[in-house]
Amino acid sequence: MKIFIEIIKTVLYGIVEGITEWLPISSTGHLILLEEFLPLGVSEEFFEMFEVVIQLGASLAVLGLFLRTLMPRFRNTGKDGFFRCAENKRTFKLWSKIIVAVIPSAVIGLALDDWFNEHFYNAETVAAALAIYGIIYIILESARRGKEQGISDVHDISYAKALGMGCFQVLALIPGTSRSGSTILGGLLLGLSRSAAAEMSFFLALPTMLGASALKALKFILEGSAIGLTEIVILIVGCAVSYLVSVIAIKFLMDFVKKHTFIPFGIYRILLAVLVFAYFVLIKG
Repeated sequence: MKIFIEIIKTVLYGIVEGITEWLPISSTGHLILLEEFLPLGVSEEFFEMFEVVIQLGASLAVLGLFLRTLMPRFRNTGKDGFFRCAENKRTFKLWSKIIVAVIPSAVIGLALDDWFNEHFYNAETVAAALAIYGIIYIILESARRGKEQGISDVHDISYAKALGMGCFQVLALIPGTSRSGSTILGGLLLGLSRSAAAEMSFFLALPTMLGASALKALKFILEGSAIGLTEIVILIVGCAVSYLVSVIAIKFLMDFVKKHTFIPFGIYRILLAVLVFAYFVLIKG
């Protein structure tokens, strides 16, 4: 009976992760509320690992949806062969830009991730980050209204702009900013269209989230933390649900930004900031 209840909770965590990881609304802001009202019956060490590793399922959704863009062709490469095929050269160039873009967050994240969590993982910071980004999205989109959208194809993004988006991704170390929120915002400021900014944000997530999941899982194992059948089931269910929901969320966002601005997400962030601040600081604090 206990494991059944934990599985139900895990499904909810997977749904929240799958939605909030890709929409620029902060997974942290939602997970701290979910953890407060519906905590998993697991150890603190396992939960810290779980909330990172669950991103593995979400990141694999990107690979599944954008397989033709991200994977080189092994067949029908013509007389040029695998490495000289025009489509494969485009794919390799895109991946080289993705790798360049994730260097800042990889270097700074490895060095300061624990420090940021120790000093900034609190309701006040999360609420402030949610509100500030929400306001910036509203101001930026209002200023862009009626103007040329900019670069619309991710293949046309320069190395400099890719690196710029990667620098914005570093801001996601501050809880409440949102990884997708930071990179999409950076893309818009650097002259990308909404769809290109969102798509490149998804691509940057692949190495970032896969690396973070692997490191967190390795750290958990090396510390000798106990893991039982319930925890294994929770991990599998969480990743599976986050994958399925991520597919829906990514498709939704790509369709949404073709016709709408990010202003609704900005308004939502501000409302969520008020909720987080009101509960954790005014009521509970």
